[in-house]
Amino acid sequence: MAAAGFVAILAICLALSPSFSYAYDDAPLQDFCVAVPDASAAVFVNGKICKNPKQVTSDDFVGTGFNIPVDTNNSLGSGFKLVDVNVVPGLNTLGLSLLRVDFAPGGVIPPHTHPRATEAVVVIEGTIYAGFVTSNPADNTKNRLYAKILKPGDIFVFPIGLVHFLRNVGKTKAMGIVAFNSQNPGTITIANAVFGTEPLISPEVLTKSFQLDKKVIESLQSKF
Repeated sequence: MAAAGFVAILAICLALSPSFSYAYDDAPLQDFCVAVPDASAAVFVNGKICKNPKQVTSDDFVGTGFNIPVDTNNSLGSGFKLVDVNVVPGLNTLGLSLLRVDFAPGGVIPPHTHPRATEAVVVIEGTIYAGFVTSNPADNTKNRLYAKILKPGDIFVFPIGLVHFLRNVGKTKAMGIVAFNSQNPGTITIANAVFGTEPLISPEVLTKSFQLDKKVIESLQSKF
């Protein structure tokens, strides 16, 4: 009898365990949580500390300057302006951040990933070649590239965590607006992460991994 009772209790616990696992709120518990701009705060939370709602103003939900072109006079021929919780405090906990990206002719946003967000880009001006690469297939076949040449009004989606890129393939400047479903999507630029770490990854590791001469690896590391 005792054994049967134990089995019954165990079965109930196992049945309820998914409920316990998801017994939290994955959405805000209030209308908003305007961030407090305190870089020296000793408390760390998944986001930023909330301002007293009675002290919140309309300005906490406003950002400006998205209409101003970003400087593209650099080696990549591209530049961006990020609008996140540090620019618009009212974005805190809402799972959203935005980006304006400008391109000179031939400008590129190099291959990179966002570990915490899916990204969608809307082309406003120019012609942009955009694409992403799938994760390693289980059957050891090649990674698949999904890419498209985009015109103004076109939208392209980059799934969370996948390597992707953008390039202006037109003869004039280009511009797009990007949205992330995270207030802190994170960015890992592939070349920087491989060749520009501090301290550097051992050249022997990279020589073997990329099947390149050590001098080539050291040359690449010197560029980042």
